[in-house]
Amino acid sequence: PGEYFARGHYFTLSGASPFQRLIYPVPAPGALGIHVTLDLAGRVRFGPDISWSSELSYAFDETRAATFYRAIRRYYPGLAEGALEPGYVGIRPKIAPEGAPGADFVVQGRESHGLSGLVNLFGIESPGLTACLALANEVAVRLGLA
Repeated sequence: PGEYFARGHYFTLSGASPFQRLIYPVPAPGALGIHVTLDLAGRVRFGPDISWSSELSYAFDETRAATFYRAIRRYYPGLAEGALEPGYVGIRPKIAPEGAPGADFVVQGRESHGLSGLVNLFGIESPGLTACLALANEVAVRLGLA
């Protein structure tokens, strides 16, 4: 499949968390929208946003903060100015380009590449966690293990 890179920035919340659960606003095209996640220590992360790139770059663009404040205040109007701190940038490899409809998982076995014992999985994004047992079963079948 094609190789397209969707960069996603994450900002962290300084101070105590006002949240006890994950919050997912209405998704943006190509992404889940700027949502709330909690790490194992209970700290809050907001993100990711999405920007498309032709190269891999993990440079953090702090000018994106204004967009984050606007998006977060839709579901957390009490967000204080200056409460967001730069977190990190992640790269989500996509199998469809910007503007194209989201593509489903692609599973390629010997029939696609001619190599016995190799199964490629492409486009396994967040829903891949939900589908992981079904995907594992598909891999096992293709490898002759199930």
